[in-house]
Amino acid sequence: MISGQEPRQGVAFQFEDFVLDPERRELWRADMLVALEPQVFDLLLYLIGNRERVVTRDNMLDAVWNGRVVSESTLTSRINAARRAVGDTGEEQRLIRTVARKGVRFVGEVTELSAMATPAVADPAPTGLPLPDRPAIAVLPFTNMSGEAEQDYFSDGISEDIITALSKLRWFFVIARNSSFIYKGRTVHLRQVAEELGVRYVVEGSVRKDGDRVRITAQLNDVATGSHLWAERYDRELADVFAVQDEITEAIVAAIEPQLYAAENFRAQRKPPDSMDAWDLLMRALSHYWRVTRQDHVVAQALLEKAIALDPNYGKALGLLGTSYMFAAHMGWMEMAAAISVAERAARAAIRADDEDAWAHNALGHVHLFARRFDDSLAEFETALRLNPNFALAQGYYGLALGYCGRWRDADAAARRAIRLSPRDPYAPVYFGIAAYARFLGGDYEEAIRLAQEALRQRSDFVGAHRVLTAAAAMAGHGTIASVALKELRRAQPNVSLAWIAEFMPIRLAPDRERYLEGFRRAGLT
Repeated sequence: MISGQEPRQGVAFQFEDFVLDPERRELWRADMLVALEPQVFDLLLYLIGNRERVVTRDNMLDAVWNGRVVSESTLTSRINAARRAVGDTGEEQRLIRTVARKGVRFVGEVTELSAMATPAVADPAPTGLPLPDRPAIAVLPFTNMSGEAEQDYFSDGISEDIITALSKLRWFFVIARNSSFIYKGRTVHLRQVAEELGVRYVVEGSVRKDGDRVRITAQLNDVATGSHLWAERYDRELADVFAVQDEITEAIVAAIEPQLYAAENFRAQRKPPDSMDAWDLLMRALSHYWRVTRQDHVVAQALLEKAIALDPNYGKALGLLGTSYMFAAHMGWMEMAAAISVAERAARAAIRADDEDAWAHNALGHVHLFARRFDDSLAEFETALRLNPNFALAQGYYGLALGYCGRWRDADAAARRAIRLSPRDPYAPVYFGIAAYARFLGGDYEEAIRLAQEALRQRSDFVGAHRVLTAAAAMAGHGTIASVALKELRRAQPNVSLAWIAEFMPIRLAPDRERYLEGFRRAGLT
């Protein structure tokens, strides 16, 4: 901790019927393990460790957010989450008390215990923990299959890195490392793990090192249904152990995220319409969002409006709603001015609700881009990627923003990184289209044609790829390809014209805009 006192090692804190164990990073209520987000755990630990005084907002930012400034709403939401975890409320303030214009203080009576006195977890009894309000996931320690105990560091490191990376996906509840690692070396049924940790999904895997090569397998399980949602095997040369560890972690997390969304949507679809809560509506909306069609975005927006009606401060739904409106406008499916107005309101409301949600910043990045606030757009996409470096959608649209700003090499690299992060992504055709536009800007018309055709091979109705293919083929002198592409473009976007492209495609540099328009002129667009 940066501000205040460090808890002494080997000491746990007891108050009322709770025990907070810093070393295991666990909060127990009697014999029940209380599920806590890592950040909320850190805040609660800091308040208890400094209970002899009122801690200020700056103290908490230094200790929990490493000095990074966050909004008042974010700080308040974490304090409220800490209160809920210990059975307190903002009205009662029995344990966590707000001191007006000063700060916050933990006022409960605390007894310091040795670690030996904390609840035993080496062989926890099934407690049937209730599932949290978000999909809960545990990452078990990956099994070291090498037969060499000294290789445990590598298999443990993979597991720990996956836990850390998944924790940045704020739509999911990820069990902390110390709780997952109590199962290391033990043979347990996944259903037992799910009951004891209060999760629905479990990631497991193995690491086998043989000389200078390593094979890593990973599997995502839905314990409630007993089904395997996803599995993959990775074979790598071990020239740089830590680079391989980072690469595999990135690949696994990028693959798991859409599988979790798909599983949650399937679960929501099985519910009667009148029993769906805001999360169920969000998951249904997301499944339509990924389909990249005009009608699916209309359905997604309607579902998101219902979710927001149930919970007006639902940041996740607000962020996705803003993103959907901007995508629809970019495809020419709705008026840009109307889209910017409603999307900006939604995006800013999402950030007010939770300014550490990458989807919220992704939404605002879209708005700024098409409102031609280019520097603000790049900053928002960069914030989204700092909050979640494996966010393929934000990575792809960061590439689009870079392209519209004339930085075609950076745009190409960003789009290709999005493809690498999520090669089976429903939005992969969009990322190929963005890379195609970048290559067009760089004057590499043949590569732009190839990438646009790959996007259309995956999604024949993707408007953006039809645009790039039309302009690139015409500039390369492939008249027949350009003519066919323009015909398909007009079918996908009936309102397309030179005037529409000039007005609604936010191309920052005049020479880039003029060359793109010239491609369409040569193809026969008026």
